[in-house]
Amino acid sequence: MASNLSPPSSTAHRATRRKAGAAPHADRARPRRERGIRRGRRVLGRYTDRLGHRREIVAQPGLAGSVLVVDRDVPRHADRRLVAHLGADEPVENAALVCASYLENTQRGDWRCRQLTPEDSTTAPFPEPCDAESLAREWDEAAPEPCDRVGRSYRLELLQTGMSIPELRWRGHSPALSAAGPAPVSVREAIACLQDYEPVRTRTLRALLRYRGDGEVSTTVLRAELQRVQHSPIVLNRKLRQVVLATIEREHLSMSEIAIRCGRVKRDASGNESGETSWLARRLGILPEGGRDMPTPWIHSDVLGLISRQGLGISPREVELG
Repeated sequence: MASNLSPPSSTAHRATRRKAGAAPHADRARPRRERGIRRGRRVLGRYTDRLGHRREIVAQPGLAGSVLVVDRDVPRHADRRLVAHLGADEPVENAALVCASYLENTQRGDWRCRQLTPEDSTTAPFPEPCDAESLAREWDEAAPEPCDRVGRSYRLELLQTGMSIPELRWRGHSPALSAAGPAPVSVREAIACLQDYEPVRTRTLRALLRYRGDGEVSTTVLRAELQRVQHSPIVLNRKLRQVVLATIEREHLSMSEIAIRCGRVKRDASGNESGETSWLARRLGILPEGGRDMPTPWIHSDVLGLISRQGLGISPREVELG
């Protein structure tokens, strides 16, 4: 996948004589330039997707000076997807950082974006709960680190990533010694490995609140990762799997019967019908998807709703992880 990042604009610094109290020319020009960038649209990068369609990432104005980073197709500027929603207090260069991270992850096929909605232009980029201050006060660096099934632990750390300031990111620490050391992971990857939203979600929010307005630490990528998890239609399937297996044991159902209720039916050479149990097992994270080695911990919320309503006869809320 080819990408073409637009180089960030640079300001030539030049010493000039001026009267006492007068602002330098560069200082006077910068607010106008930043306002111009936030009012209009600018292309951050371009790439070609796996279907051969040309797409581009643009920064466009949002509510109260915020910036929407949007992925759209090139010919018609349609199929618009929200990559990130940056606050008005963030430097304009952060949009390019988000774009670069997005292109890198898109090449690996592990970045999903929801469709852009009209409400995105009329809402705050990062709504915070009413108890935000208490969350920040409750930040506890000494709390136990979450660990996944293979003993890998996860913690928020300040990383040197080539910028002038460190970047706050999640990293996975393996119990086995590795020459490569701990690897950075996204919020989504950490949640997937733990198969639970907590404590990653809450700790991420607390960290963002703690470093809010701190010009010495970059939280742009971490903030975008949390937003993506919060707004994604792809959700964890662990609780659904547990409920399905418990229902099968309690009510003596079969996977085939549940699949038939969901409309997933197959017929053999004699015309006998049965449910697509492999489809159901893949959605539940019991069997791996085609071409994969491990089952996925994710399921689309629409499919979760189908299985819960039609297959089990219960509300989707009963099988959703909070």
